[in-house]
Amino acid sequence: MARLRPPLVLLAALLGLAVIARPDRTAAATAPSVITIGTLHAGSGPFAAISMPTSLGLQLWVDRTNAAGGAYVKAFHKKIPLKLISYDDQSSTALVATLTNQLITQDHVDLLVADQGSVLTSVAVPIAREHKMFLFNPGGTGAPLFSKDNPYIALLGGPASTIWPKYLADFLNQAGPAHGLHRVAILYATNDFTGTQAASVRRFLTEAGKTKIVFDQGVPTATSNYTVLINNLAATHPDAVLEFGYPGNDIAFLRGLRDMGQHFPFVFTLYAGLETQELAKTVGIPGLTGVFSYVTGADYPYKVNTGLDLAQYRALWTKTYAHTPGAAFGENAVIGYVVGEMLGQTLAHTDSLDQLALRKALYSRSGRMETMAGPFKLDPTGAQIGEITPLGQVEPDAHGVPHLVVVWPKALATGAPKITR
Repeated sequence: MARLRPPLVLLAALLGLAVIARPDRTAAATAPSVITIGTLHAGSGPFAAISMPTSLGLQLWVDRTNAAGGAYVKAFHKKIPLKLISYDDQSSTALVATLTNQLITQDHVDLLVADQGSVLTSVAVPIAREHKMFLFNPGGTGAPLFSKDNPYIALLGGPASTIWPKYLADFLNQAGPAHGLHRVAILYATNDFTGTQAASVRRFLTEAGKTKIVFDQGVPTATSNYTVLINNLAATHPDAVLEFGYPGNDIAFLRGLRDMGQHFPFVFTLYAGLETQELAKTVGIPGLTGVFSYVTGADYPYKVNTGLDLAQYRALWTKTYAHTPGAAFGENAVIGYVVGEMLGQTLAHTDSLDQLALRKALYSRSGRMETMAGPFKLDPTGAQIGEITPLGQVEPDAHGVPHLVVVWPKALATGAPKITR
C-alpha cells in the first residue's frame, strides 16, 4: 500500500490543478459573443402610442450600454455586447403569438421582453410560461397576468393595476367631500388593464362609503365615439367622472366633452398623465387643462440610486429623438429605459443565463433600487408594488406647456387641486 500512495497523491495533485484551471477556460469558452434581447413593438394600430415610446426607450438603453462596451454579466465576469431583435406586431394579438414563438424557438433569445400594455402582454404570458422563458414585462399590469404558480414573469415599469388607483380613491374618500365630490361616475374600457383599475377604484370607494357611485359602465376598448355615453352619465349628475381607457379612449372621451361643451367638477382620465404630450397634440391644451390623472416618473423627479434620473434622461431623450416620429416623451418613454436598466441589473447579478437564475437575480434587486420610475419592489407573483402613482392635475406652465401638479398624497403634493363647478 505504501508503494501506491505517491501515484495517488500525484494524481490528486494533477486533478486539483485541473479543477483550479478549469473555471477560467470554461468561462472563456462558454461566454457568448452577444447577449440577445428579443421583444415586440406595435408600429401601428391602437397600441402604437404606448408601444413605440417604450420600444425607443429600450433601444436607447441598448445603444448607450453597447457604447460603453456592453452589459456586465456576472456569470462570465465580463462585459458582453447586446443585440436587440424587435419585431412589429402591428397591435395584433395574433401576430404577438406568432412572433413571441419565433423569438423563443427560432431566434433563441437570451432575454424575452413583452410588448407594452396588458392586451398584448396577455398573449405572451402563457407562451413564455410554456417554454419556460422568463418574461420581462414593461407595463402589462392587469391582475390576470400574475399568479402564484407562474414564476416566469415580472412587471418592471409600473405598479399592478390593482393598486394604481389607490391615491385617486384616497383623495375622493378623504378630501372629496370637502370639495363637494359626493357622486361618482365610472366609465372604463373592458380589458385587463383598465377593467382591473375600474374594479379596484370601485372597491376602494365602496368600502370607504364616503361617495356614491351613480354610473358604472364598461365599453369595448375599440370605442371611438363617446357622445351617447357622456349624455347617459351626465343624466346621473355626477360630481366626479372617472374614465379608464387606453390613449384612443381618452382622446375620444375628452374630445367628446369639449365638442359637447360638457363640464364636470372633477374629471379623471388615465393617459392625461401618462402621455401628456400626445394628448395635448390630439385633444388640445384647453381640453386637457384641469384634468386629473396619475403622476408617473415622467413628471415626478424621484431620487435614484440606479440609472439616470429624470432630468438626465429627458435631456438624453430630447437629444436622441428630437426629430423621430412617435417619440413623445411620457411614462412609456421612461418605462422603456427603466426596463433596460432592469435587464442590466439582472445580468450583473445572475449566476447563469438559465431563466430561473435570471428571475432570482432580478428578485435580488427588489426593494433595493430606486429608479426614475420610483421604488422597485416585486411581490411573489411578479407584480410590481413599489412604483405607486400619485394623483395630479394637468396645468400649463409659464410657457403654455402642460405638466402635472401633484395634489395627493399631501406628503408629495406640489400644489392644491383646482375644482370648479
